[in-house]
Amino acid sequence: MKIFLGADHRGYDLKEKIAKWLFEMEYPYQDLGATHFDPHDDFTKYAEDVASLVAKTEGSRGVLLCGSGVGVDVLANKFDGIRASIGKDVFQVEAGRNDDDMNILVIAADFTEEKEAKAMLIAFLETKFSGKARYERRLQEIKEIEANN
Repeated sequence: MKIFLGADHRGYDLKEKIAKWLFEMEYPYQDLGATHFDPHDDFTKYAEDVASLVAKTEGSRGVLLCGSGVGVDVLANKFDGIRASIGKDVFQVEAGRNDDDMNILVIAADFTEEKEAKAMLIAFLETKFSGKARYERRLQEIKEIEANN
């Protein structure tokens, strides 16, 4: 499983820590930026890059960060096949993976402590989609809605 990682200036410091954790956990990942702290950058570039690659790359996942998490979440979910969600805590992230096959974890960098971010990242990476019939049915319904919009 390849992980695509992206953040704007408000998520930059935490993104750098996440990249280190992914490396230490031996997950293949690609850091799509920001590559340096730029207080004037916009989240849109990073969210677009991550979401488009997750949508095109079978079995991949993404991690996006911005200050509130809302901007990157909204933009990522514009792409067909993307199921991005802001991580609130470990249990919510586990439910998002188990029930909804969430494929992009969004972290609100201004509101998330480092310890909680790491715990949510681990839950996101290790929790499998259950594949229960009702969850598969819902994902199919989402695909049909995407196809008609």
